[in-house]
Amino acid sequence: MSRRAGLSPDERIRYARHLALPGVGEDGQERLKAARVLIVGAGGLGAPVALYLAAAGVGTLGLVDFDTVDVTNLQRQVLYATGDVGRPKLEVAAARLKDLNPGVRVVPHALRLSSANALDVLAEYDVVADGTDNFPARYLVNDACVLLGKPNVYASVSRFEGQASVFWAAKGPCYRCLFEEPPPAELVPSCAEGGVLGVLPGLLGTIQATEVLKLLLGVGEPLVGRLLLVDALRMEMRTIRAAKNPACVVCGPRPTLTRLADTEASCAGRPAAALAETSPEELAGRLASGDAPFLLDVREPYEIPARALAAAVNIPLAALPSRLDDVPRGRDVVVYCESGVRSARALAILQAAGHSRAWHLAGGIARWLREGRPVVSSR
Repeated sequence: MSRRAGLSPDERIRYARHLALPGVGEDGQERLKAARVLIVGAGGLGAPVALYLAAAGVGTLGLVDFDTVDVTNLQRQVLYATGDVGRPKLEVAAARLKDLNPGVRVVPHALRLSSANALDVLAEYDVVADGTDNFPARYLVNDACVLLGKPNVYASVSRFEGQASVFWAAKGPCYRCLFEEPPPAELVPSCAEGGVLGVLPGLLGTIQATEVLKLLLGVGEPLVGRLLLVDALRMEMRTIRAAKNPACVVCGPRPTLTRLADTEASCAGRPAAALAETSPEELAGRLASGDAPFLLDVREPYEIPARALAAAVNIPLAALPSRLDDVPRGRDVVVYCESGVRSARALAILQAAGHSRAWHLAGGIARWLREGRPVVSSR
């Protein structure tokens, strides 16, 4: 942690409720002011983490994100407003946090975290809060924290359930001790596919912020070696013990993973060469040249407005097995969805039915838009 500076008269007023709190006081507030926390992902989890840590007076907040605000974010990502749609998330988040607390320094990292940059980014911070929403990023954050000796305050949400823990290899298990390898991507629905109750990331993000503050203040019993499970439908929380795995590939006594590696290949659940993929660039080239394939959109109808490609036929994934006759066999077929998960499943269905001229759009319509390619038609 950085060298501590005293509190100004204005800060003593702002943090009066902290100063009156046993376990915090002026010394603790100075600790928070000197602290540096990195929040990876400025989405549903990262938003409440950032808001509460800024309000608490954590001196430096780093934010990692590369996305823009989408209207579908507003149901749960409370940093953003309707007028922010289309703007970079980091630009909006930095302004909002500075407005909440001008004394907080916000450091934007407008990038996709990867094995090439993660160690450099994380090295400058005392604690990392993992607000990512996909397994490759989650394993990358874990591995980087283990290699750097940083505590990793973790949470994840899906539908009506969530979980949280503090993974700190120096004092307990890391994420890989519990979940050694990522599951196959086809078994993991994204938020767009499986849905998420809008308040749930707020609940889990607030738990993350609480754990970060406990670590910085040195108070209480952090969730090291424990996994908190949250069931919002039953409003039930339970904690299970999480033991360190002596055979862990990254934090065990004889680690085999000693340098960062991106995990997209293992998340795919099959060799990359076996996937009949096409990239947004390749598809855009074909559409521009007039060599248009049959476009099959396997999302649900409610996902389609303003985010569709011209002339695409919509057959939701669940309905595809009974509507195979609607997919022509005499021409190339490109399947797409929101993120590429459902389209990969649809591709497997088509291949099993004998479609040899079928591909799926890697990364889905989300990657198409992220690369700056226009939506050809809004239905």
